[in-house]
Amino acid sequence: MKYKDYYRILGVDRGADEDAIKTAYRKLARKYHPDVSKEKDAEARFKDVAEAWATLKDAEKRKAYDQLGRYAEGEEIRPPPDWGQQFGAGRPGAGGAGAFEDIDLSDLFAAFGGGRPRGGRAAGNAPRPGGDYEAAVQISFDQAFKGAELELDFGVVEYDEEGTPHRVSHPVKIRIPRGVTDGQTLRVPGKGGKGVRGGRDGDLFLTISVRPHPVFRADGQDLYVDLPLAPWEAVLGTSVQLPTPAGAVMLKVPPGTRAGQQMRLTGRGVARDGGKAGNLYAIVQIVVPTTATDRERELYKQLAEFSTFNPRAQLEQEAARAH
Repeated sequence: MKYKDYYRILGVDRGADEDAIKTAYRKLARKYHPDVSKEKDAEARFKDVAEAWATLKDAEKRKAYDQLGRYAEGEEIRPPPDWGQQFGAGRPGAGGAGAFEDIDLSDLFAAFGGGRPRGGRAAGNAPRPGGDYEAAVQISFDQAFKGAELELDFGVVEYDEEGTPHRVSHPVKIRIPRGVTDGQTLRVPGKGGKGVRGGRDGDLFLTISVRPHPVFRADGQDLYVDLPLAPWEAVLGTSVQLPTPAGAVMLKVPPGTRAGQQMRLTGRGVARDGGKAGNLYAIVQIVVPTTATDRERELYKQLAEFSTFNPRAQLEQEAARAH
């Protein structure tokens, strides 16, 4: 089993708190998202970041990871002799170290706490619950907004009767509810490992990664979109067709609209199942033409001659005081 430094991958100290780890994960997940990143190794880096987050966000997994010790990146490691017994992983009676040679670090922590009872095999014919599984899944903005049905097939670790871990295929069909957000973890009951001797099936925990949208930016249930306006549209007012995830709407822009002004469309944000929808905010951007015809330039000159508007009045007052 090769060592991965999850703290180095996220760029945080080993003593970082939960908020710092979460902030680092979100920043790096956006940076290396395969759909937007131009880095040549973006997909691999994104996978490493998601793997590090899945382990360090969980207090028990983080404690177990820390007690593995520190090694050079990629160095072959063997857990300490009592590690498997302490954290409920590995082969009972063998100190836990010999059962990890055919799995990697991510598999080990993905199966943590499930697949077999802690401390060894179940006694007699007692029911044994299935293990809880974790996985990261990427979905589109539209799937997050509307909800979706997904068919997934990912590798997980299960333990046999002797407590030895093996990687197996685990296909599942799940429903993503509408309104999920980037970084959210969903619990899917009964989609984890199969119970033994009548024990209940485990649960599946999905960490959601939402691919960025080319127009909309999400902040919780609120959405933001830039609204470019020509200078005369901002001065005189206008009506514009504005896209929303649920369809285009006509937005009335009042005269005298300022750059940076936010125009709220109530209830046009993200709605969760059984909950109230957020808002959509159009942020005004004043766009200046980069070219102009002779006639347009003449009109601009006339406007400059007759207009009493001074956008730098406050700066000029401050400059006058400085003399």
